[in-house]
Amino acid sequence: MAGTFELWTDKAGEYRFNLKAGNGQVIATSQGYSSKASALNGIESVKTNAPGAEVVEVER
Repeated sequence: MAGTFELWTDKAGEYRFNLKAGNGQVIATSQGYSSKASALNGIESVKTNAPGAEVVEVER
């Protein structure tokens, strides 16, 4: 099963989205957006930019 994006409005009135894996687990959560259009643009950005994203290990 493919992942899904869930879009909602938080208590402050900002739009946010979660990316859920096929098993229903949340694997990414967005920042707050002031408009629904901006949140939808954020979703499209994740769809476009994430498929080939490099994994970089950071030492802390």
